[in-house]
Order: sequence, then structure tokens, then C-alpha cells
Amino acid sequence: MNKVFRDMTGREVKIDIPPKRIVSLVPSQTELLHDLGLEEEVVGITKFCVHPEVWFRNKNRVGGTKQLHLDKIRQLQPDLILANKEENEKDQIEMLSREFPVWISDIKTIEDGLTMIGRVGEMVGKKTQAAGLITDIQNAWAGFPKSSAKLQVAYFIWYEPWMVAGGDTFINDTIEKIGWTNVFANQMRYPEVALQTLQDTSFDLILLSSEPFPFCEKHIAEIQLLLPRARVLLVDGEMFSWYGSRMLPAISYFEKLLEA
Repeated sequence: MNKVFRDMTGREVKIDIPPKRIVSLVPSQTELLHDLGLEEEVVGITKFCVHPEVWFRNKNRVGGTKQLHLDKIRQLQPDLILANKEENEKDQIEMLSREFPVWISDIKTIEDGLTMIGRVGEMVGKKTQAAGLITDIQNAWAGFPKSSAKLQVAYFIWYEPWMVAGGDTFINDTIEKIGWTNVFANQMRYPEVALQTLQDTSFDLILLSSEPFPFCEKHIAEIQLLLPRARVLLVDGEMFSWYGSRMLPAISYFEKLLEA
């Protein structure tokens, strides 16, 4: 049966429901499909869809999120492709949209992530499971011991050039939900910054993400050469930036982070 759904960019997408051959181009949405119980239906994922590991090892891979192998996707003949406005390249998604139903998410807040879970659940015939997951996430946040210390935080995602999460990002919303303040909230997307500029910035904590750039201890040392008083932590980037079912375990992670 055909049904028309509106994606998060406002496009109307006609889908045969429930879809039997799904290709996911977004790691966090791939994990969501697994957690909703769609084992056989997912026929293709990207090389960055590392969760669950059994899918990463055994599902067809269709390239990276930014460099899709369109011919591999065509061979899979999907009846639904899940994409994301930021994580995938516009021209490739437009080409795929001419041939297949492509549903695009656009996520800037935790609430957007919950909306995405609900809409995907409805499309793939897992509405009840999706609603349960949404409730679990909402309840976990309701009981979250929000930080009483309004720490000024800089969250780095990339190295050479150094790049941070700006104000219109899911990461920024996560930081605010924890109870902290993003010192770069007045800038958009992922601006480049010079470490020297932080010498003139009021901040309490620098967070170095594990992805997309894998920061490690040597980067902490590099920062502290310039900013000897800086408090710097390595953090799990999946917990801060994955907007699917990982939002639920992320809340426990943030609680432990506050304790530390």
C-alpha cells in the first residue's frame, strides 16, 4: 500500500508500506532501525554505520556518508532510503530521489531527534516500538540531575583546522540540556577557531570529541601548552551527536560525566 509521508525538509515522499528493502545512509539512524527490530529489512548501510557491529560486518556497505556508491545502492533496489540533510551530500541525494523514495531528516535539537524516531517508526511499521523509545528517552531526561554549575564549554570536533560545534547544532542542544553553556553558541554550524582566541574567552571546560576527528591525549597536551589553566576532557562523540536510539544510553553517560 502506498502512503505519502513528509520528511523533515518538507518534501513529500511516497512509500510502499511497510518497506521491505531499506538503505540507511546515516549511522545513528542505522542503529535506530536495528533497535526497532528491522533485521531483514535493512539491506544497505554506510561504512560509518558501526553499530550494531554484526550489521557493520555483514550488511552491504554503500560507501561513506559523503561519498556514496550510487551504483551499489541501485543494485540493492531499495524501497526506502533514509538520509540526513547535513550528513549526506545534496547532489547525491537528489540523484537518488529521482529513482527511489528518499526520506531526509534534519536534526538540530533533541526534540528533532525524537520527532525523527516517531516518523521513522511510523514509516517502517514500528510505531509502537518507536513510541516506547521516545517515552523512555523523555523520562530519562526528566530525571536527569542537570548540572548546577553553569560551565562555559567549548566542544571541538576537528583538528587542523580546529573546529567547534556552534549554536544551531544537535551537540549545542545536548550541552544546554546537560546544564552547561556553549561559548560558541552565537556562531552557526561548525566554525573554525584559533586556540589563541580562547585566551581571551571566558570558559571553564574544553571537550574533545572522539568523532568525527579522533582526539586523544596528545591533543590535550597541545591545548594546554597554549592554555595552561584549561580543563580538558576527552568525550564520546557518539553520545553527544548521535540522534537516534543512542540518545537513551547517552543520558547515563552524561550523568557519569557530571559525577567526574
